[in-house]
Amino acid sequence: MITLYDYWRSSAAYRLRIAFGLADLDYSAISVDLLTGENRSAKNLERNPQGLVPSVTFNDETLTQSLAIIEYLSDAGYHHFLPRAPLDKAHVRALSYAIAMEIHPVCNLSVAKYASEHSEEITMQSWMQHFIPKGLAGFEGMLKSDGPYCFGDQVTMADLCLIPQIYNADRWGVDLTPFPKIRAIATHLNKLDAVNAAHPDNFQP
Repeated sequence: MITLYDYWRSSAAYRLRIAFGLADLDYSAISVDLLTGENRSAKNLERNPQGLVPSVTFNDETLTQSLAIIEYLSDAGYHHFLPRAPLDKAHVRALSYAIAMEIHPVCNLSVAKYASEHSEEITMQSWMQHFIPKGLAGFEGMLKSDGPYCFGDQVTMADLCLIPQIYNADRWGVDLTPFPKIRAIATHLNKLDAVNAAHPDNFQP
């Protein structure tokens, strides 16, 4: 029995919805409303001491941090989101981290909101339109794939990170024209049923 503690617009939870779909894993989703501060409730802090989403329970075990959960799915044999060769695995991790550990933390809504509330010159949109393209430019330069996805013909953890970031870029009006590799990969990924099923529009309260 798998339970995902989710928020519909959470990039990290979005990654896991795609992963579960690709792995053909049934799960139940329980919403944790970030806007009302439900993530700071005692129940959620018990699951996730960082006060974040997602959290996932596998039977009696609770896991946090989306990339750690994706790697668990690979290690446990549910679905391989990482290549087997160590060097290839390092390349996929680097792409994944470029989004999850570089773009995502800076463009977290709580960070952007704090910046906009403490500056007369910064808005949420201007913040996003500054940092998202900067991060995507680096990601574009890191891509070496000849296949349809971030690393060849296999959908990897890097693709799971990319799709939610594209959603955020579109949401904040970021021009993706300078990133042809990213746009081509997104086109291929958006043809997958699991990717479409995980879209936030399908989980909006």
